[in-house]
Amino acid sequence: MRLFALLPVVCGAAFAIAPLAAQPTEDPQYSFADLADAALGAPVVALAEIDDAIRLRDERAVGVPAGHVRYYVEADLLNLIRSDRTVPGRIRYLIDMPLDADGGRPDIEDRQVLLMLEPVQGRPGEMRLVSRHGQIDWTPEREQVVRGLLAEAADPAAPGAVTGIGNIFSVPGTLPGENETQIFLATADGRPVSLSVLRRPGQQPRWNVSLGEVVTQSLPPPEPETLLWYRLACSLPAQVPASALETMDAGQVERARADYALVLRDLGPCPRYLDGSR
Repeated sequence: MRLFALLPVVCGAAFAIAPLAAQPTEDPQYSFADLADAALGAPVVALAEIDDAIRLRDERAVGVPAGHVRYYVEADLLNLIRSDRTVPGRIRYLIDMPLDADGGRPDIEDRQVLLMLEPVQGRPGEMRLVSRHGQIDWTPEREQVVRGLLAEAADPAAPGAVTGIGNIFSVPGTLPGENETQIFLATADGRPVSLSVLRRPGQQPRWNVSLGEVVTQSLPPPEPETLLWYRLACSLPAQVPASALETMDAGQVERARADYALVLRDLGPCPRYLDGSR
């Protein structure tokens, strides 16, 4: 049995087969955020080719959504993109696929796919898709996005997943019309992330990001479709929660809200084309 034993693998390729040319598919369009949602939380991310897909009978396919059919899939791994464990060269998993427009069963054999997986305990070779969108038809562009995201996320200095706003302060500067707002974000793993918005008379307001305890060591606003942009644009709430404004007077609250709105406007929208359900 072929084994992919790379510990850990992050965008590496100790064993690789060059992907075939991209094939036209009927799959939905995936935004940067859709790919990030699927890949960042997956213990195993791989490029594979589906060798066999067997439709399960209705009595064995409990809980299949309406208009879908469940397949038992066997796929050959072509390349591990991320994994912290040994993965067999041939894996098995279940997937629910939507019926074709004419109501027929989709043909998924021989497709090259990006897989976001987790192992099934005690069953070598059996895997589970981490979400209903854990299988994505391969294109070179999608693979490039996923590899770039995972490479950024592997950096020890990478930003944590933003879960909300912790505290916010807005204080006047030494000059009339000068003001600074600091926004401290809550993250899933406690890694510090904060935003600072500075306004000076006669200048455009500017803001930056700090990823450490020392807020003076800051970064400029992130470029779109980067990990930091995703963490902010796709996770920040639409408004500052009232609980973060309780210690400020009315003037400070107004400035803090205006500065937060500036950050959101500069980050821009975070489009998602998938429904987000797991």
